[in-house]
Amino acid sequence: MSVLVYVEQVDGKFKKSVFEAVSYAKAVAAQTGTNLSAVAIGNIAENELQELGKYGAEKVLSVTSDELKNFVNQAYAAVITEAAQKEGADVIVLSNSFSGKGLAPRIAVKLKAGLVDGAIELPNLDGGKFLVKKNAFSGKAFAITALTSAVKVIALNPNAFGVKESPVTPVIEAFAPAVQSSDLAAIVKEIVRATDKVSLPDAELVVSAGRGLKGPENWGMIEELAGLLGAATACSKPVSDADWRPHSEHVGQTGIAISPNLYIAIGISGAIQHLAGVSSSKVIVVINKDPEAPFFKVADYGIVGDAFEVVPKLIEALKAHQV
Repeated sequence: MSVLVYVEQVDGKFKKSVFEAVSYAKAVAAQTGTNLSAVAIGNIAENELQELGKYGAEKVLSVTSDELKNFVNQAYAAVITEAAQKEGADVIVLSNSFSGKGLAPRIAVKLKAGLVDGAIELPNLDGGKFLVKKNAFSGKAFAITALTSAVKVIALNPNAFGVKESPVTPVIEAFAPAVQSSDLAAIVKEIVRATDKVSLPDAELVVSAGRGLKGPENWGMIEELAGLLGAATACSKPVSDADWRPHSEHVGQTGIAISPNLYIAIGISGAIQHLAGVSSSKVIVVINKDPEAPFFKVADYGIVGDAFEVVPKLIEALKAHQV
């Protein structure tokens, strides 16, 4: 038996979340005393595939097909399933990204496997059990899930495990699975990505703001602060509902759930729906002029002050530090 990890690519490149998933899968393989294989779908240069060996992938199944040029949930799930069967994999790992959320349950159904989505730690194998800790109730709690099936699927939350090197020289093997026409009934013609911004799910640093900014015309200082930190920008639901910021920046229970190393919340009161999407952040910093704002109860650090006074001073201090 073995462990298989699906490595998602964007324009032929791998993001940090992929290397994290490979690192996690390698640790699972070490726990179970098996080997690690990866499956990549798309036109990816060999040197990029070789990069997966740095994190422990011993073999890489490379799937290139014009039919699979664009992401299709059902077709990609079928390919990953066939790769798992080819490798005799009893554990399949993938990132709990936007595409991973659609792939993981489909793969689990095809393999009649148990599924844990939103995993945040390595499995606990004590006593012959396979226990995985995951986020539950939109990040407000944790759950320990026991996988009792022969085959197991784990979708790892981004920024939950970290990137860890375990260098090997991977074998690159061309893999040409059969693609059923029925799996291509619905095809994504085009995916438009913001190439000049840090992706929110992958971001290690996030600067977010709410209605305390008073209007979209005041977002310049938020973007400047984020730029100095190399951070992604985000917002609360009322801000995106008011069209001050795009809905793709909305974090919270009904938006994007994130788990950065640092989350800076500016002018956000901290409603439970917002906290549900950011509670997995390693460090939370809150800037709010209301000392009774609920966000201060969960913050690691807090500044009681007017954002229009505090943020410019932070920007000034950062610029002075970078000189």
